[in-house]
Amino acid sequence: MKKLFLLLAAALLVCGCGNVRKNARGVVVKAENGQIVRLEAVSADIIRVSALPDGKFSEKKSLAVLDQPAFRDFKVTQDETSVLLTTDKLTASVSKTYGTVEFRDRDGKLLSAEDRREFAPISVEGTDALTVRQVFNSDPDEGFFGLGQHQADEWNYKGKNEELYQYNTKISVPFIVSTKRYGILWDSYSFCRWGDPRDYAQLGDVFKLYDKDGVEGALTGTYVPSQRFRRPGAPAPQTLVRREEELAQEFLITPECRYVRNAPQFFFAGSHVTFEGDLLPREDGIYRFLLYYAGYMKVYMDGEEVVPEIWRTAWNPNSWKFSLPMETGRKVHLRIEWDPDGGTSYCALRVLSPVAPEEQAKMSWWGEMQDQIDYYFIRGESIDGVISGYRTLTGKAQIMPKWAMGYWQSRERYTTQHELVSTLQEFRERHIPIDNIVQDWQYWKQDSWGSHEFEASRYPSPKAMVDSVHAMNGRFMISVWPKFYTSTEHFKEFDDQGWMYRVPVDDNVIDWLGFQQSFYDAYAEGARQLFWNQMKEHLFPIGVDAWWMDASEPNIHD
Repeated sequence: MKKLFLLLAAALLVCGCGNVRKNARGVVVKAENGQIVRLEAVSADIIRVSALPDGKFSEKKSLAVLDQPAFRDFKVTQDETSVLLTTDKLTASVSKTYGTVEFRDRDGKLLSAEDRREFAPISVEGTDALTVRQVFNSDPDEGFFGLGQHQADEWNYKGKNEELYQYNTKISVPFIVSTKRYGILWDSYSFCRWGDPRDYAQLGDVFKLYDKDGVEGALTGTYVPSQRFRRPGAPAPQTLVRREEELAQEFLITPECRYVRNAPQFFFAGSHVTFEGDLLPREDGIYRFLLYYAGYMKVYMDGEEVVPEIWRTAWNPNSWKFSLPMETGRKVHLRIEWDPDGGTSYCALRVLSPVAPEEQAKMSWWGEMQDQIDYYFIRGESIDGVISGYRTLTGKAQIMPKWAMGYWQSRERYTTQHELVSTLQEFRERHIPIDNIVQDWQYWKQDSWGSHEFEASRYPSPKAMVDSVHAMNGRFMISVWPKFYTSTEHFKEFDDQGWMYRVPVDDNVIDWLGFQQSFYDAYAEGARQLFWNQMKEHLFPIGVDAWWMDASEPNIHD
């Protein structure tokens, strides 16, 4: 009788009856809490996990993961509490009750386990989707490395928070490697967060604020103006002292970029600004601060320097993170010293209130707008093996040629053919090794961004220029943008196919040089092909050796 029962259970599993459905790639489980979880075996070392609160899984093709060959060497089994997908090297088990997944190696050793997942509906411009969160338990001594390139002086992301989006000098790659020899690729194109999923709050939403005189409700801002931009005959601007209910001088409000929200209009390079006052916490714990800044900045808490002097150029602000343990009812004195640098500068300070240490230590992925939770679990015998699995999924990049490992000469910018060639000649005459010289932007005619054509008066023969570089045993790299002025034929080619982002055009947004423009839709396969065809026709024939695909984080106007 027992044997007959087991055979019947196996038959039900194979035919897809009940809440467990096996398919050619893996298995789909509907948990008792209603969540639907799909496991797919990609290889012996890689298992894909997808999850939904209900409904059907997305059939959209991944933008990050290549099509993978069918893998059949797996088995699906189940017991009273779990459904298991097993390969020769890895087992993933789904809880029948909660839908959470555990991963174990071939010896049964636990590698990682989901703690919980969360879903909430979201609708943007008529498109319905999900805000999602996937939380994993994590060993106390586990380390997490990866996430791309960020400017926060952090290496191990265990217990840290990071926002994942693309920005100049900020490169977000939703992939981590654990010291337990596994990796997770979070397959999402949404704005995402690692760690705490909450928005950073204004200081006044978390603390009671007191100005430098002890008056509740705000901090004190003291603005000592620059005299540098004083108009002839105009009265000298006076020092301004005012109460600051929030530190949020970060968003531009004029097309001319002359000042920022909440900032005085004399606010230019050469000014000196001080923000100071007391913060009174409402609870004990570690408060995590995010400082958005440009110019020179220092931050002190109770006289201790918590942010050493840092600097960012005014056209490329960035963020800095710091944390501080604080106690309920004990004021902490905040002082920020700020020297703006450039025609526009930025300063904003926000904070996350404390969370339980054990919660902060967990691994958490959050996506603002996704069709589903979708990630790949990669097991490796070593960290190198995990990276190999990542390359299996996303593609194996060619090894760079030897010359690309040498010294590259780049500046903002060479403005003529003679300037570029003579610079390389000077390197050769001084016997300074150089392998590659870079032509940055504005080699085109001023009103023809996106034409991929050199301005003839400054670059009379682009092919002769590149030939000269090659004759000196050098290589030539060129900056190419996915951006087009509306007056160019290339813009019209994209626009005729519906492959241009129209909002900045329809809103008549001009760029830094004063022209109407927009970016093409790189998510459209035909648009990507057209972009390459235009480069191939206009630039490839002159002998370009390397392409600098600039502005991959389209900057319409800051």
